[in-house]
Amino acid sequence: MSLQITSSIKLLSEYEIPRLGLGVYQNSNCIPACLAALKHGYRHIDSARAYNNESDVGQAIRESGVPREQVFVTSKIIHAEHGYESALRAVDDSLRRFGFDYLDLFLIHSPLSGKQKRLDTWRALVECRNAGKIHTMGVSNYNVKHLEEIREAGLETPAVNQVELQPFCQQKPIVEYCKEHNIAVEAYCPLIRGEFGNPVLQEVSKKYNKNVAQILVRWSLQRGFVPLPKSSDSGRVVSNANIYDFEISQEDMAKIDALDKGKAGAISWNPVDTD
Repeated sequence: MSLQITSSIKLLSEYEIPRLGLGVYQNSNCIPACLAALKHGYRHIDSARAYNNESDVGQAIRESGVPREQVFVTSKIIHAEHGYESALRAVDDSLRRFGFDYLDLFLIHSPLSGKQKRLDTWRALVECRNAGKIHTMGVSNYNVKHLEEIREAGLETPAVNQVELQPFCQQKPIVEYCKEHNIAVEAYCPLIRGEFGNPVLQEVSKKYNKNVAQILVRWSLQRGFVPLPKSSDSGRVVSNANIYDFEISQEDMAKIDALDKGKAGAISWNPVDTD
């Protein structure tokens, strides 16, 4: 599989999303990490209203000298802000915080608000897209039922679903549904929060002379996901992207695939049973 840091996927919206993104969750001072990422070739940063760092991401992009149109920027609206009018206000507020005229991707962050508010929020995002405020609409932490309710309501299919995806939690039913409906799958927690002691991961790491984090990002890319590795350390941000000079063999991919524990393997929040 020929991959490079500029590799991208064409979305249902017809826009392209870079295959590798920088996550900035729980990074209260993400400017150094963003600057290191952009200098090293990243062109995708994943933020959220709940992360309280949209302003820092905007500042970092301006400081980087990389043209705004070359950086794919995501934000998300958490369930406490769901609803038609509140979602419209949230998009405007995020644009103000970033200091941008538009966002490349805006996601419903979680499905916890209930069906009606989820659908009202989705309709608001459609309106914002039509107004040019966002280019692409998507969801996060949605299971098959949540994705189906959008289809059953006769609304546009999300271009993206961002869920926890890593070797111990592979969420196969959700991934398969997204594949069937051409929904790009973004992987958060791809680095399993540094829990690198698994013997299989250690074995593969040594074989390719790469650290475990690099193996995990490469595995995610080869599975067809859009991984969002996060680090507040600039050196690790750069290291996490040094994964384009090798390819994991099918045999070793299968070894890592076999680590799946389903729901029990989640280290963040798994919404499989959310109404």
